[in-house]
Amino acid sequence: MKTNVTIDTYKERLEERIIGYLAEKCAIPPGEAMSLYYASRLSRQIASGLHGIENLDYKYLAEDLLENEPELLAPSR
Repeated sequence: MKTNVTIDTYKERLEERIIGYLAEKCAIPPGEAMSLYYASRLSRQIASGLHGIENLDYKYLAEDLLENEPELLAPSR
């Protein structure tokens, strides 16, 4: 059980870092960055632990989201 708590905490911190990076990189409010992130395929992949994606660097993941899911930015621009 402790292992699941540790993994969940790690994922939460990873998501916080990704959201913060998206807000800074895109010059958008944190709330908008959070909405962008949770609308993404990336958030679902991290939540499910798909292919160990949660072990990658948060900047890499955020940049990958921006590159591969540009449609998520369309409403804010």
